[in-house]
Amino acid sequence: MSSGSVRDVTLVLGGVRSGKSRYALQLASGAERVTFLATAEHRQDEEMKRKIARHRTERPEHWTTIEEPLNLADVILSATDCDLLVVDCLTLFAGKLLEIHENDAAAIGRNVDALCAALASNRFPIVLVSNEVGSGVVPAFEMGRQYRDLLGEINQRVAAVANNVVLMVAGLPLALKGTLQGKADR
Repeated sequence: MSSGSVRDVTLVLGGVRSGKSRYALQLASGAERVTFLATAEHRQDEEMKRKIARHRTERPEHWTTIEEPLNLADVILSATDCDLLVVDCLTLFAGKLLEIHENDAAAIGRNVDALCAALASNRFPIVLVSNEVGSGVVPAFEMGRQYRDLLGEINQRVAAVANNVVLMVAGLPLALKGTLQGKADR
């Protein structure tokens, strides 16, 4: 991915442990000043705390990390000192939207609209990571189905704005829209 390319938005989708985050980090490795927007929160369980710690060790120390689970559009619009921004991940963002806004579809829609508008007006390349949950089993509970549907909608909306959409399968990238980028072309 060439740093400095305006409106260069890449969505990296895939199942759990498919290599999404690793691919996003490879794309970002060519940029000098990277901002990493982490949507995970520390207050979660011990497994999540270990995952956050592992992800931190995988990123270069000179990258700027911003931890924000909900207001992604604000971070994107206010970021000024970066050549590339990585958002990891929209999966947790969707969960936070449901947690905060519960059944308020209008509030959820406004937040997703704001994210897409920020992506469409960005001044630097952005790589977003998200799980592809539409290929799995239908969740047994209503909240699980709401979550799956919301994440699917977010993924579709971001994919419409993105000029590159990559599906990761077993660590291998497959271009769904646009082209594969940079060092991760394998």
